[in-house]
Amino acid sequence: MDQQHKDPLHGITLEKIVTELVRHYGWEELGERIKINCFTNNPGIKSSLTFLRKTPWARKKVEDLYVKTSEK
Repeated sequence: MDQQHKDPLHGITLEKIVTELVRHYGWEELGERIKINCFTNNPGIKSSLTFLRKTPWARKKVEDLYVKTSEK
């Protein structure tokens, strides 16, 4: 149980993560920071979530950016 409390992503949905990153950076800067088509080519929350749920490496990059951004 202590492990869950140490996880900064515990209880945070992928949708919330993407929404917060878009609010903070905007699609253009988000696409520059994480080079994936779902952020640069006709971006949207729904299409990004679909891609990220199927692509572990991309999801990890998004989660890492969210944690880094949240620490500021």
